[in-house]
Amino acid sequence: MRDMTKGAPLGHLFLYAVPLLLGNWLQLAYNAVDSIIAGRFIGQDALAAEGVAGPVMNLVILAISGLCIGAGVLMSEAFGAKRTARLKETLATTLLFGAALCCAAAALGCALTPWILRALAVPDSIFGITGIYLRITFLGAPFTFFYNALAAGLKSVGDSKTPLKFLAFSAVLNAVLDLILIGGLGFGIVCSAVTTVVAEAASALLAAVYMARRVPELCPGQGQWRIRRDLLGPILRYGAVTAVQQAVQPICKVLIQGQVNALGVGAIAAFNAVTRVDDFAFTPEQSIATAITTYIAQNRGAGQTARIRRGFAVGLRLELGYWLLMGSLTLLLRRGILSLFVAEEGAADVIALGSTYLGCMAVFYALPALTNGFQGFYRGMGKMTTTLIGTCLQAGLRAAAAAVLAPRVGLSGIAFACAFGWCVMLAFEVPYYFWTCRERKLYKASPSGLRPQARVEAQPPEAALSAETEAAARRRLMRAESAIAHR
Repeated sequence: MRDMTKGAPLGHLFLYAVPLLLGNWLQLAYNAVDSIIAGRFIGQDALAAEGVAGPVMNLVILAISGLCIGAGVLMSEAFGAKRTARLKETLATTLLFGAALCCAAAALGCALTPWILRALAVPDSIFGITGIYLRITFLGAPFTFFYNALAAGLKSVGDSKTPLKFLAFSAVLNAVLDLILIGGLGFGIVCSAVTTVVAEAASALLAAVYMARRVPELCPGQGQWRIRRDLLGPILRYGAVTAVQQAVQPICKVLIQGQVNALGVGAIAAFNAVTRVDDFAFTPEQSIATAITTYIAQNRGAGQTARIRRGFAVGLRLELGYWLLMGSLTLLLRRGILSLFVAEEGAADVIALGSTYLGCMAVFYALPALTNGFQGFYRGMGKMTTTLIGTCLQAGLRAAAAAVLAPRVGLSGIAFACAFGWCVMLAFEVPYYFWTCRERKLYKASPSGLRPQARVEAQPPEAALSAETEAAARRRLMRAESAIAHR
């Protein structure tokens, strides 16, 4: 566990964020490995099918796991305030309520799969295999939820390393199964979906066993396994807003995917390949934002308001540092990376389309680095509605711009639509940050501008007396030295 209410913010944020970065990269390795193996061993149609199913599945997974993010803020506050019982009860309520919601969403998704694919204008040539792949991944959604909920509990107490270990195991398991069953034995896209679900179930099981044996501070007791209405309300206020926010982005991606689908199978394959690379840029930026959220929530729960602004500034520097690294590598290696995804006839066209698009996105990665940093700040401060408004502005304008630019510019128009949405989001979030600082009294007004609000630490009477005695001794010494000087 990691108590972020004391010590240097840089150390806390860096050591907390690095396992999250690695963990999210491993999480993304699921999809990347599936896409690479599907494209090289099954064919371009399989790669396109996974590209269509991906945004739809993310809509369900991210919407439900958004509940975990909101609950994680409450658990971080409880941990910072040293309220262990509330911490356990919050986790139990989240697991029970979220499980029911997730299972219902999975069943509904399976039933509505044909209508979803028709609404997305999926080409007839890949309609059948896309439907099979999507239904299997829908059925795997509960496993993803359980892992996310348990990981949120561990992260709320400052443990970001342990979830990384579970993800590493599941990522290796997924890759090995794909290589054996698809690359070696020649099974099709159904196997690709099943192996991913099996790997996700393994990570959820490992997290549950570890928490039961090693982290009793998080494990609810027998009488705590129930949905508490007094906790469900705050969880839903935080979690529902966060869940809606998490769902907005996939909805935007689904709308954009519809624009891409109209450009043909080659464009769909190129966009899917680039999306996998994009994920490696965007998701770690979200990991740093999660570190910012946990840091701010713990310090807010402990009443350490003076530490919040300093920690947020450090978090933004980490976001921009990561962008410099990822943006540079993407620009230099983009053609080689894209060549991993396709190897059959027509691969050159797919790589050319994807390379132009990815080159633009590498430069624009700086914008979501900043927006994610501000989102982490607002979540930690409990301002979930603010994060929702910013996301809706970004996603709505991004989708609208894509509808205008994609038919006229092609795939590159999607990149410029993304940049437009992020710029508008920053135009809203940055001014609101300074207003929030004044509202929450993170600063106090002064003639020279805004100054950090100092925190006065209470001293025991013995310490105060000792300090007073020492000060009196210093005054006597100074008077003696002055008398000697005048002699």
